[in-house]
This record gives sequence, C-alpha cells and structure tokens, in this order.
Amino acid sequence: MVTNHSNSGNPKVDIAYRRRKNAEDMRHQLVTFAITLFLTLTAFLAVASDFSGWFTVPFIILLAVVQLIFQLYYFMHMSHKGHEAPTLFLFSGVLVGLITVLAFMTIIWW
Repeated sequence: MVTNHSNSGNPKVDIAYRRRKNAEDMRHQLVTFAITLFLTLTAFLAVASDFSGWFTVPFIILLAVVQLIFQLYYFMHMSHKGHEAPTLFLFSGVLVGLITVLAFMTIIWW
C-alpha cells in the first residue's frame, strides 16, 4: 500500500516543489542564525567596550528583543502559513506580560 501525498498528481513536480521549498526554508534559517550570532557578538562587544551603563543596558535589551522576534518568527516557524492562531496567542501573552511588568514597575518606582 503506497500513500501518495501529492497535490498535482505528478510526484516529480511535488518532489521538486518540496525540495525548492525546503531549500528556501533552510536559507532563511541560516540567515536568521547568522543574524542572531551577529546580535550576540554585538552585545558582547558593547559590554567589553566599557560604554556607560545608561547606554549598554538599553542597547542589550533592544538586541535581545530583536533576537527574540527573529527566533520566534523563523525558528519557531511562525512565518509559515496556518500559524496565525498560535502567533496571536503568543503575542497576546507577551503583551499581557509587558503590561504586568510595566504596572509593577510603576507601582514600585512612583
């Protein structure tokens, strides 16, 4: 019993499409990995260069947020079609978390 999961009825076309799609996804993964490595090295260089803490801490936090977005979007495959509901729930949770942290910081500092 052979299961054929092709869409067009032509297995050669479907295999070629899947190979091309997988190669494109792998290219995106490698580019994102290179960008996250660059962001990590930039954060290390910011600390090693003895800038003031008023610059270094917000800069590292900004780099961390950018790296988090890259990792969620590409490494967790949120860029793929059909992942809209998990993306909505994930970013809603992030929004609630940020509002909670902001509320507690406001209560403590003012």
